[in-house]
Amino acid sequence: MANSAQARKRARQAEVARQHNASQRSAFRTAVKKVLKAVEAGDKAAAQIVYQASVSTIDSLADKKIFHKNKAARHKSRLSAAIKAMAA
Repeated sequence: MANSAQARKRARQAEVARQHNASQRSAFRTAVKKVLKAVEAGDKAAAQIVYQASVSTIDSLADKKIFHKNKAARHKSRLSAAIKAMAA
C-alpha cells in the first residue's frame, strides 16, 4: 500500500478511473452486440438504426482514448460490412 498522502490519493484516483473506463468498455461491447443481434434477426432497417447509435458510442470512446481510433474504425467497418451483406 502507498505510504505517502500523495501516493494514497493517486491510488484512489486510479481506482475511480479504472472503474469508469471499465464501464465505458462495457458500453462499447454492448453497442457492438446490439448491432450483431439486429443483423442476426435479419431486420436491415433496424440494424442500420442501431448501427448509427453504436457509431456514436464507439467514436465517443475513441475520442476519450478508451480505445485506439483504429480499433474503433475496425469495429465500425466490420459492423457496416455485416449490415451491407444482409442485402446480398
